[in-house]
Amino acid sequence: MKKILEDLREIDAGMVCAALAERRCYASDASQVEGLADYVVRPESTQQVSRILRLCSEENIPVTARGSGTGLSGGASPICGGIVLDLSGMNRIIEIDSENLQVIVEPGVIHEKLNMALKPFGFFFPPDPGSSAMCTIGGMIANNSSGMRSVKYGTTRSYVLDLEVVLADGRVIHTGSKVLKSVAGYDLTRLFVGSEGTLGIITRAGLRVAPLPLARKLVLASFEETETAGRAVIMVFSSGITPSACEILDRTTLKVLKLCDPNLALPDDGDLILFEVDGTDSSTAESALQIQELLGPLAKSVRIASGQKEMEAIWAARRLVGAAISRLDPNRTRIYIGEDVGVPIKEIPSLIKRVQQITTKLDLPAMKYGHIGDGNLHVALFIDVMNSDQWGKLELAADRIHRAALELSGTVSSEHGIGLARAQYMPLQVGEDALNVMRSIKKALDPKNILNPGKMGL
Repeated sequence: MKKILEDLREIDAGMVCAALAERRCYASDASQVEGLADYVVRPESTQQVSRILRLCSEENIPVTARGSGTGLSGGASPICGGIVLDLSGMNRIIEIDSENLQVIVEPGVIHEKLNMALKPFGFFFPPDPGSSAMCTIGGMIANNSSGMRSVKYGTTRSYVLDLEVVLADGRVIHTGSKVLKSVAGYDLTRLFVGSEGTLGIITRAGLRVAPLPLARKLVLASFEETETAGRAVIMVFSSGITPSACEILDRTTLKVLKLCDPNLALPDDGDLILFEVDGTDSSTAESALQIQELLGPLAKSVRIASGQKEMEAIWAARRLVGAAISRLDPNRTRIYIGEDVGVPIKEIPSLIKRVQQITTKLDLPAMKYGHIGDGNLHVALFIDVMNSDQWGKLELAADRIHRAALELSGTVSSEHGIGLARAQYMPLQVGEDALNVMRSIKKALDPKNILNPGKMGL
């Protein structure tokens, strides 16, 4: 292994680390999945990545790509050792081409910083993950991230025009072009989006951007029953309105939000649906009023947020709610497991009821919130991590939640990825034949299985 270390340092002295303390810092992402790499390498260019992968291919060394480590599936955890390829230093915004509605970036660019750079031009990159202030564009592409505004704007996949990818043997390819649409051959771009670093390493991306909306308004509607809340969402969509965000927050979540900010004017009980609309001043005012009138007969209460200040405060609290759940009980910690299931929109009430039954039977407190507009439910389970019995209940609850989603024609992951945390459910979700097709693609592009091995059930 000494020769490998020398070869890596020869590629660019100073960017390689073998110290145990450093390697421990890269042992996991935000999930419970851990591994220990032999080396951490921080490339600064595509050429360096290419040389590193060529060396790893020759020596059969596993490579796990990593950005900010905000993932929740173990996708960036080096479970087979080898090299962690930290791409966070490749963080340049290479070109903002507003005339062609696109931007070219390196994978380490932070999502929030990209949107800050785009704002003066009147554009934004619409995918909206809760970890916007930390997550990298490369990680978003690798996991096809989305977030609260995907109900209107779609997921990351909808905005990727071209990728520069280093293959397992060190070859560099481009998957697309700068045009907004093309049908030239297989859609390689979409093949790599969501592949979680198992097929190649993304070193540059051409992204489509969208014009910033001129105005936004927020409607808050509270419901006594979850089934009624679900019907309300379907009613809004059926009326011809497409909200820019459509979130459900259960009673427990509302308590957490109020602990984050006691000044928030939120209902005391019931399930809350947040409908955000965007567009022009007149169109948002009309849509918000239409939603308010439409839901009046169904809701316990419904109102339009008083203005930009209140709306921003509610959204800021919403982004923090996953981490802030410990405020309900300082002796418990949230564990990210069983937290990203999705079902068809009309099945959300059924899923919430199933989750409630599962957690009540196991005596596990849970917070339920998520993107009801696209059927994505986040379940926050929190336990006393020093209690082994609670760990057992947690794992059982997560398994039952995943299986409940599949029984409702859903998915075990809507936006956080499969990684290792959900790999066991891939045969159940896609079937063995489809999984074997994925394995064939993996073998064709990575015959030595060095790229993020052990992930996605491959």
